Amino acid sequence: MIGAAMAAAALLLSASAGAQEVKHFRFAYDQPRNTGYSIAGDLFADKLKELSKGTLIIDQYPGAQLGQEPQLLQLVKSGDIEFAIISSANTATISPQAGVMSLHFLFRDEKHVINGLADPKVFEALKTMIDETTQGLHVIATGSQGVRHMYSKREIHGVNDIKGLKVRVQATATEDTMFPAYGAQTVHMPFGSVYTSLQTGVVDVAENSINVYLVNKHYEVAPVLNITEHEANNALVFVSDKLWQSLSAEQKQWVQAAANEVSAKEPAKAFDLERTALTKLKSLGVKVVDDVDKKSFIAIADPYLDKLAKDLGPHAEKIKNLIRAIN
Repeated sequence: MIGAAMAAAALLLSASAGAQEVKHFRFAYDQPRNTGYSIAGDLFADKLKELSKGTLIIDQYPGAQLGQEPQLLQLVKSGDIEFAIISSANTATISPQAGVMSLHFLFRDEKHVINGLADPKVFEALKTMIDETTQGLHVIATGSQGVRHMYSKREIHGVNDIKGLKVRVQATATEDTMFPAYGAQTVHMPFGSVYTSLQTGVVDVAENSINVYLVNKHYEVAPVLNITEHEANNALVFVSDKLWQSLSAEQKQWVQAAANEVSAKEPAKAFDLERTALTKLKSLGVKVVDDVDKKSFIAIADPYLDKLAKDLGPHAEKIKNLIRAIN
């Protein structure tokens, strides 16, 4: 009886120790579920759970539950959130050279975006840029939400159609240079304010990926989707340095391997989501302008590629050159 009791106690202690080893981490993003961000969250969570044998668990917080992207970055830096996926454009609020990923027409097409985000040299350059220009967080993966298009109450067939219009843009030096070059006025605001601003006329045009336009119902107040493909909608997955320093060498390997799963698989899945969203929008009666004269934009944007990258800094210039060299 004593032996049985001791065995039971040992089993109980073992189970208790095992339970204590299970750790939960927050993974936050400002878009709803059924977006590229939630695809990234699911890939990361599933792979990390598998590799850690259920000891490292990701709890996702979508839809800006923990804040808009600039706030999420600060929370990751302070260690109050462990993981977040953030657009590279909003990353420029803490590391301005990240604006290189928002250069207009830097990427040639869908294949170029997917290959560029999966390229090890590009990833290492992005990681080094963050590590050397800011503190408190590290890049562990790249992601995508497709490419960005302009949407409005009016049709945009070429660059002349946005002259004088107020365009909501992300707060980067890239956007603040390019849209005025096209003749438009730029307006900065949190993503959560875009719907009302389009509705009330505070802005005439917004720009984002097709699925983001769909799931946030921006088509209700801007029912014309203009396929401009002017900018890749890139994202970066971050881990807080506070968490990173607390992980064992093996746990760090698990986290990075799970993050690699995102870089390898999420961008292609995001583009699939874009195609599904476009079909849905057409069924809802959204006017899709797919004959946009992109050459009219490219003629203005192309001379800025080298200049903007150089002005942003050496990390930006290196990343731009690496991306342009990818076939």
